[in-house]
Formats: sequence, structure tokens, C-alpha cells
Amino acid sequence: MNEEILIVSDSLEPGQHEGYAVVRDREQAAHLLSDGDFGAICLDREGCADALADARWLRKRRNRLPVLALVDAERVREATELLTSGVEELVVRNAASADELRLRIQGMRSRLRQAVRPEAAEHIVARSPAMRRVLELVAKAQRSRATVLIQGETGTGKEVIARAIHDGGERRSAPFVALNCAAFPETLLESELFGAERGAYTGAVRTRRGHFEQAHRGTLFLDEMGETSLGFQAKLLRALQEGTVRALGASRETHVDVRVIAATNRDLAQAVEDGGFRRDLFYRLNVFPVALPPLRSRSEDVLPLVEAALERRADEGAPVQVAPDAAELLETYAWPGNVRELENEVARIAASAGGETEVTARMLSAQIRGTAPALPPDAGGETLRQTMMRFEAWVLRRALERHAGRRIATARALGITRECLYKKLIRHGMQ
Repeated sequence: MNEEILIVSDSLEPGQHEGYAVVRDREQAAHLLSDGDFGAICLDREGCADALADARWLRKRRNRLPVLALVDAERVREATELLTSGVEELVVRNAASADELRLRIQGMRSRLRQAVRPEAAEHIVARSPAMRRVLELVAKAQRSRATVLIQGETGTGKEVIARAIHDGGERRSAPFVALNCAAFPETLLESELFGAERGAYTGAVRTRRGHFEQAHRGTLFLDEMGETSLGFQAKLLRALQEGTVRALGASRETHVDVRVIAATNRDLAQAVEDGGFRRDLFYRLNVFPVALPPLRSRSEDVLPLVEAALERRADEGAPVQVAPDAAELLETYAWPGNVRELENEVARIAASAGGETEVTARMLSAQIRGTAPALPPDAGGETLRQTMMRFEAWVLRRALERHAGRRIATARALGITRECLYKKLIRHGMQ
């Protein structure tokens, strides 16, 4: 990880220094950012308005680097708007001299050094605060031996996180064995997991080791745990408690040393209350919980994910960059299929690119292009009020999707009262 910092400053002398480079304006910053490799950007402006303009400019450029801003102590309240414009940290100064600023920059470099992403998770895109918190949990899980329960919607990358935990942990040199519990009927699932002796059931023509034995001294990843039956759950619980498994048709048990990482797209706590999941197994699995956020709640990660997927498909003729019109639609789309849907979209773009070097809005699938409020062919004949009503309905629909239909959260995000939201929903027939 590069620790050099680019500083846009009104007070420091421009030039290249050990560990940082100083520029006066955005034009010089753009030149260095296109040519150089930096670990962070620091805004050292006398006025908060200038720093805010710089932060918004960086966001418009799709900046992926951490942004820090130096602010005077008496201007902190005024500067808090920076935090909503792409700045990740405010560093308070008290009319600091150049030497004092250099000391603060050294402190920033130290923090950057400590913020290196967890081992074996470098490939995971985590520009958003939500995914950074997930990576912090991954780092802790790598140092732990506890059973991990990963919960998240379909397509959020639960197996990717499980592999990162395994690859960065002490069992990395042993097997990582994955099993989708929803892909097998109960009897066959037991033989897959615990193994089966020859003749144990019709079609068992040879003795086979189960996934528990295959993962000995390594990690067993059990996906879709919420889809298993209560009977299977009881057998799995015993295996976890005793550290032994008995293959179907076997007369003795086999000791296994396995770390289990389970995953589900269901709310297991609610399933326990509803009687669909064993409480004791839930407690056994939920020792180290990791909740993966849906892609719609981490829009900062969308473009980096798209660009990374395009890069992986470069040999298939995929475009190398994303045009602004396409970027806006990609970030606005709700992605109900999460990262998996995004990967499929990039695969489709790569297959149909036809030599294009840039992804434009017209290359996106119909459902993503439909993210923008559509106007009918005769929209020119609409009154301004009709057009604004159409746009308001679109904004309400998108806000409700973003907050999973929770109306109090939607109203708060839109800056209106709950009563006002209800009235608008009724007006647009969305109640």
C-alpha cells in the first residue's frame, strides 16, 4: 500500500517532499493523480468553502483514495459538511506552522500504515464505510478460531468473505471445502457432509469421504444453512459439539478438526422464533457474526466493482472504462441481485461490446437504463407540474427501495415528515 500523501495546500511550499507532494490547485492535483501513485489526499485550505469545492471535485472524478481535511478549531462545525462530501477525516489544527503540519501528515501516514486491509482480502472492494466495517470483522475472524455465521442477501459475496477468512487464518494451508446445503435433499445432504459406506443406500457403490473429513484441519463452508431441516440440524449440532462424524452405514465415528463457517440469506434469529431453526444450533453457529450489506446500501463500491470486473474480462474485449452517463445509472440502480447481478451485467457488456473501449448508457441492460425517470414520447406536451409529479413519484419509489419499504427511514432520508410521506404515497397511488 502506497503511503505517500498528495496535499492540496494554500500554505505549504509546492513540490515533492519525502512522503508527500504539495500542489496549489486542482489542475496540478489532477496531473499528479493521473501520473502518480498515492495512498491518500489531504486538503489544507484556508477557507472551508475551498476545501468543500475540492472534495466535491474529487468525488466527481470518481476518486477512490481516502480524503482528509485540515481545519481550524473554530471552524470545525462549519467544516462538518465536508464529511458528507467525500472527506473521511477532519484533522483539527490551531494555526499550525508548516513544521506542525508536517508532523500531522506523519501521523496520517502512520494511520494509513495501520489501516492496511486484512491479509487475503485485498481483492475485496471496500470503498464504502459498510464494507470497511466488514473487512475489520474479517481481520478479527482471521485471528480467531471461532465458528463464523455470515448473513446477507443472495449475491452479496458470502463465499468470498468466507474464503478471505480462511486464506488469512492459521488454517490457510489446509483445504477450504464448500457445500451448498440447499442443493441436496436431506438424505443426500447427510452423505455429502458426513460420508457414506458402500451399500449404505441405493446407488452407494463405493465408500466416500464426506465434506467434514475432506476439510480436516481446514475450513468447512456451509452455505444456505437456513434451508436445512430440523432433523439435519440436530445431526450437524452433534458433529459440532463432539468433533466427530459417523458416515452413513458406518459402525464407528471419525474425529475431525474443522473450523465451520456458515452462511445464509435468511434471518436465522427470526427463524428460531418461528420454529424453523434450532435455537441451540443457532447459538453454536452465531459465535462470530458477520452481516454483509446489500449492494444498494454501498453505492460507493459499485463503480470500483464494475471497473474491477471489466479489468478481469479485458481479454474478452471488455471496455476499459465507464462513461459518466453509464456511471450515474449504475450507481443509482438498486441491484436486487447484488454483486452477482453486477458480475452478470459486466459479462453481458463484455460479450456484446464489439470493440467499444468505454461503457456508455446505451450498452447497459434495459432494467438499469430504466432507473432514470422515463418520459413518454409526448412528454413535450406535459405541463411542468405533470413532469414534476412524474419525477417525484420516481424519487419516492427509489427511496422506498433503498430503505426496503421502511417508511420512517424513507421519510427521514428525504427530509420530510412521516405524515407528508404518507400523503405523497396516496397521491401517487403507492400506498
